Amino acid sequence: MRDTLKDIALPVFAIGAALLVFGLLVAFAGVNPLDVWVLLFKGAFGDWFSWQNTLQRAAPLMLTALCVAIPARAGLVIIGGEGALVLGGLACAVLPQAIALPDNVGGTVLACIAGAAAGALWVALAGWLRQYRGINETISSLLLAYIAIGIFKHLVEGPLRDPSSLNKPSTFALPEGMRIGGILGSDVHWGFVLGLLACIALGVWMRWTVSGFSVRVVGGNPRTAQLVGLPASRLILLACALGGACAGLAGAVEVAAVHTNANASLIAAYGYAGILVSFIARHHPIAIIPVAILFGGFGAAGSLLQRRLGLPDASVLVLQGIAFVLILASEALRELDWKVLQARLARSSGPEPAAATALEETSA
Repeated sequence: MRDTLKDIALPVFAIGAALLVFGLLVAFAGVNPLDVWVLLFKGAFGDWFSWQNTLQRAAPLMLTALCVAIPARAGLVIIGGEGALVLGGLACAVLPQAIALPDNVGGTVLACIAGAAAGALWVALAGWLRQYRGINETISSLLLAYIAIGIFKHLVEGPLRDPSSLNKPSTFALPEGMRIGGILGSDVHWGFVLGLLACIALGVWMRWTVSGFSVRVVGGNPRTAQLVGLPASRLILLACALGGACAGLAGAVEVAAVHTNANASLIAAYGYAGILVSFIARHHPIAIIPVAILFGGFGAAGSLLQRRLGLPDASVLVLQGIAFVLILASEALRELDWKVLQARLARSSGPEPAAATALEETSA
């Protein structure tokens, strides 16, 4: 119970401290911090319109956070979800133009599967480079994200461009029947439900299945995994593929539910925001849900801060950056061995150095 409370308290403290620091920064700009905090809440959760905007933004955040969380449980730090997202969106938009798909829900499912497959292959490539070529997965996944964005822009602005898209290059629009609508007539599309189901399903898989437990063993103690004969490389590639599939599905949903085609608006930094969401949730798939909703609310409130207080719309990115720094600091605080620290303090200032040394050795 103590560990669980610590898992909850430290991220909450980090977010609270980030709001405090953000308030101090806007105070230097001549804005009342209290007004900023109130508008952040109103813009995110103040009314039904705000909730719709928040939940709409939370849907891709859940899926891109899973792209970080699932490989992290296998011991990898993957930060290239943005590349998987844009390629997933591109695959979803292009598949109906390449082959004849039914103009109904079945076609939508096939297009989303294509997006998930594209994302899975792209992130699995980073896992393969790490396992079989010894290339750091953090660097390779980030560089692959930039390569994916370059490929996306080349294809959208070149061979796959719709000639009628003059000012904003884009692919051909999805057929009307393949688009994902809102839930019960609201602006919250069904991608939010897909994000919820993905978080719950992967949380159950990670916690209650043999393969999920094997992935956690590989990430927690690779030597133990080798001693018991677990196929570490295959499990790592599986974790990367599952995470990439989630990010690719996020891109497909954004195309089918929001943009209706693949264009530059798909590059909205959801993949990078998902890194923050996953770290605050401590890479627990189910904990990703409330954190994604919270940061979706922060993103939704950005335009309100701009209209009411004259702050830049991107000021919420500063808040996210502060939160990321503080969550990393809280992780360092978590790893601090308080017993060893207490022993060292007692040895340096107390009258019983022998007892302090014994306590330190016992704690170590």
